[in-house]
Amino acid sequence: LRSCSPGRARLTNASRHAYLVARFGDIYAQERLDAETLLRTYVSDMEMVQRIIYIAAVESFHAAKMAYRHFKMRVRKTLSLGHSGPESLEDTVLDYIVRHEDLYDVQASVNEVIHSMNMNPKISFPPETDFIVISSLIRELCRVAFSMQTLIPPLDIAFGTDGELFNETKYRRSFDSDFTAPLVAYHVWPALIENDTVIVKGEAVTKR
Repeated sequence: LRSCSPGRARLTNASRHAYLVARFGDIYAQERLDAETLLRTYVSDMEMVQRIIYIAAVESFHAAKMAYRHFKMRVRKTLSLGHSGPESLEDTVLDYIVRHEDLYDVQASVNEVIHSMNMNPKISFPPETDFIVISSLIRELCRVAFSMQTLIPPLDIAFGTDGELFNETKYRRSFDSDFTAPLVAYHVWPALIENDTVIVKGEAVTKR
């Protein structure tokens, strides 16, 4: 049986959407720059610093989406045992997750992200230190990415590759870019997308 009245998740969808998009922007404006400043004390090459932060963002979204999928499967399995309506099981599951987001083990995702970054051949770090120094940025990104999965439709980040054709609708050029160069040398920040449509531009560096 389906209920005519929407559940908590659907009723709060618009306000949660607005908050999470704004929070993503805040992380770009504040936590990202804090992490940049911190990394500069260990890594002199600004390009490497920006690559590290971009990969941290990409890996955070990946880890949070995987965690959400597993969390949702566990919740669905538990609630399906006694579910009888009036809401659909899917709506009941979503309502439960929205109410209990604090049960998300964000530290496990942070550890996963740091492990993935240590394996990534595109970034390197001085041997005497560790990517754990930017764990507060990773934690905030994981939290936001997890919450974004509870939206209808969920939000995600755009896939980006070095050497791709620069796309005006997806990215802004960094101030130190060659503004005539057609290709992306590397990415600074991912674009945020909803149903394959860019809703917040990312940032990229173009060079010849």
